[in-house]
Amino acid sequence: MKIKEMHSLKKSLNILRKTDALLDGHFVLSSGLHSPKYIQCAKLLSFPHLAQDICTSLAKKIKRSFKKIDLILSPAMGGVIIGYEIGRILKKETIFCERIKGTFLLRRGFKIKKGSRVLIVEDVITTGKSSKECFSLIKKSKGKVLGLACIIDRSTKKNLRINKKIISHLKINVPTYQSNKLPPDLKLIPISKPGSRFIK
Repeated sequence: MKIKEMHSLKKSLNILRKTDALLDGHFVLSSGLHSPKYIQCAKLLSFPHLAQDICTSLAKKIKRSFKKIDLILSPAMGGVIIGYEIGRILKKETIFCERIKGTFLLRRGFKIKKGSRVLIVEDVITTGKSSKECFSLIKKSKGKVLGLACIIDRSTKKNLRINKKIISHLKINVPTYQSNKLPPDLKLIPISKPGSRFIK
């Protein structure tokens, strides 16, 4: 079993590298933390046949972990396509929320029914900041947060801001730093801010 899991990990990492989704440099993540690595899932999703395999694997894990799901909610932009694909595989209604003037809102006629059991689906989770904002939307609508699912979980106990169950395709340990605690070598590399949170 361990050998099979390791093979799956290597295969998935190879897919991320093959699609240029695993980047090296100096990045400010959507959480505000700095990191020498960035996972750009949009690059993975530009190869649907490869992304489909990963999403199918994630959907199987979700099905084992959450028995009853009424609705899938994804934050735009990163989670939209992944949420759609998971919803398609699991045959569940799927909606997304959008950031308007810094706040996630439901638009386009999307609604969360009272009592709905909602699974949040993201591309990458680091601190869970976006997911926590989704919690507020679900709570306002008097729905129930089941947990979270993502392609990449790069969270740590130190950085994670949520206490809900997280199901991921890959758990990757990548260092992150506060802006005032950067290592000397990272300071020398120009900063890039690839996340959609920084788009105004």
